[in-house]
Amino acid sequence: MARTAEVVRETKETQIRVWIDLDGTGASTISTGIGFYDHMLESFARHGGFDLKIETKGDLHIDMHHTVEDTGIVLGQAINKALDGFKGIRRFGHAYIPMDETLTRCAIDLSNRPYLIWKVEFKRPKVGEMDTELFKEFHHAFAMNCGACVHLETLYGDNTHHVAESGFKALARALRQAVEFDPKTGGLAPSTKGVL
Repeated sequence: MARTAEVVRETKETQIRVWIDLDGTGASTISTGIGFYDHMLESFARHGGFDLKIETKGDLHIDMHHTVEDTGIVLGQAINKALDGFKGIRRFGHAYIPMDETLTRCAIDLSNRPYLIWKVEFKRPKVGEMDTELFKEFHHAFAMNCGACVHLETLYGDNTHHVAESGFKALARALRQAVEFDPKTGGLAPSTKGVL
């Protein structure tokens, strides 16, 4: 069963197309107009093992906010769609990601009850040209639209690049674990409710 999805979203602020294969090899083609953001999303695809295509055209002449947040929205929607009711998956996942002096952990529950706990601090307001406050906006938009409860915390770290990238990698690795098929579910949603 192919677990793929495509979502297109067009507003006055952004035009976005996302395609994902949850059972891919980590290949990606990413174009958002923000170099560092592209790098983070490529890392997300690689470490999640997802084949991912993202094309975003946003109002970057204003700032990067709409482009970052709306891409998070559509990526979350695409993963939710590809999961088809969360049937047969492990549901829970977690990861610790070290990057030199930085250590970040992520725990995720694909519960269809979205939530974000964000315990990440940046020592600089920008990395490359990207405002570091936008990383929370991405993760919040992603969690709300994926139907994921995400707890993301940088336990320690100094380098802004490492803090940001370890967060994307931790989310990817935790999600990779959570979307895996679990033969013990019998193909059903992993919940006592019978549905998520």
